Amino acid sequence: MIKHCFGTLCIVLLFIVAACTSKKHPEDIKKEHRPVVDRDLPEILDDGVLNVVTTYSSTSYFLYRGQPMGYEYDLLKRFAKHLGVDFKIEISNDFETMYNMLMDGKVDLIAHGITITGKRKELVQFTDYLYLTHQVLVQKKPDNWRKMKWSAVQGSLIHDAIDLIGDTVSVRASSSYLNRVENLMDEMGGKIYIDTLPGDLSTDRIIEMVADGEIKYTFADNNIATINASYYPNLDVRVPVSFSQRMAWAIRPESDELLTELNTWIDSMKSGVAYYVIYNKYFKNERYFKRRENSVFYSINHNRISEYDDLLQVHADTLGWDWRLLASMVYQESKFNPVSESWAGAQGLMQMMPQTAERYGVIDRTDPEENLEGGAKVLKVLWDRFIDIPDSVQRIKFTMAAYNCGYSHVLDARTLAEKEGIDSYRWDECTEESMLKLSYPENYNKSFIKYGYVRGIEPVTYVKQIFSRYEHYCQLVE
Repeated sequence: MIKHCFGTLCIVLLFIVAACTSKKHPEDIKKEHRPVVDRDLPEILDDGVLNVVTTYSSTSYFLYRGQPMGYEYDLLKRFAKHLGVDFKIEISNDFETMYNMLMDGKVDLIAHGITITGKRKELVQFTDYLYLTHQVLVQKKPDNWRKMKWSAVQGSLIHDAIDLIGDTVSVRASSSYLNRVENLMDEMGGKIYIDTLPGDLSTDRIIEMVADGEIKYTFADNNIATINASYYPNLDVRVPVSFSQRMAWAIRPESDELLTELNTWIDSMKSGVAYYVIYNKYFKNERYFKRRENSVFYSINHNRISEYDDLLQVHADTLGWDWRLLASMVYQESKFNPVSESWAGAQGLMQMMPQTAERYGVIDRTDPEENLEGGAKVLKVLWDRFIDIPDSVQRIKFTMAAYNCGYSHVLDARTLAEKEGIDSYRWDECTEESMLKLSYPENYNKSFIKYGYVRGIEPVTYVKQIFSRYEHYCQLVE
């Protein structure tokens, strides 16, 4: 009996030891043997797309009133333009996930303010730092702090990191914040209990949890903590818990050419005004931050694009389209301004001309419901005219191009494509190229071109921008 119990106890102990030893430190991501990803700057330029992962947060990447925005987003947009390529964004809030995506070749760049640490430098190459910051303690003032004397409020708060000994700090897994808590324990020679939060929680959300009293303390970068505290006045973020730290983007160790290009571009950005305007916009402008936080059309807090989402869903259903795609088209037309009017006299959400509005029964073009209904009717007519296009996405693109420049010009572009042996049933890289050619006399004066000149760059850009924005809508809005 004793031998049996002893054997059982040994097995239990083995399980416990195995569980403890298998739990890796979130910062201690081990280099694994992976096939080398043969993709550097030349391959990105050939592909025409820069693949990126960033975080969905109030500073990096979000949607506000139908427009993708954020510090990382604005910089990426400029860098992609500098390279002459498009960029595609994936989302993650967890460094380990980002790292795996990078090393597996799913993305070319981690575009997020990552703290440069010795352990991480063994895994990736960092760009030159984008900015300096330091970590601070995020703590909540007493519930009735506004009615308390200043001295009483101060007496209830921690003023030195050493006072955290014996208390609990909640930090995200796979983060430099967790690493900092452990380093503090070593530096101070005292125990701080760590409440490890899920790795996919954003820093913004964790700060909100402190403000709401769900957790007691957390660590955050000073610039992120300060801008969030402007919206949550019950937070105190004044206690530093680290020295200055360099924040940078990360790429694969083998991507030397991309690193050189990025560093050259970062240096040029820092020598100008635009970089600091972008930084201040997202990390310093408290009024702008509060306006976003209070808006129902801010994707971080509300799953909405515009105040017309319900109407857009109804009319998208009649077309069989994703409502977010129709929303992107409406943003392209009017930026959701129902009284918007173009120089040519087009008016309303779908920018309807007077004759078109009359034909489709729209009396008041500034009335959102009437305008959207009329615009959807026009799109349905155009959609039906392209019934010979077998691919539904390509058919949508032909329909949008026709809405922008007219059905007749799209017919001409298809005719030109056929004459030149180009696929006239495909818009991407086929008929769109023929559309561009119709801006030149040697093409629009051909005998088989019936409707003449068209500024082809307009419908081509129109379709591209709508679908590019639509990708962001799909990332950020369910």
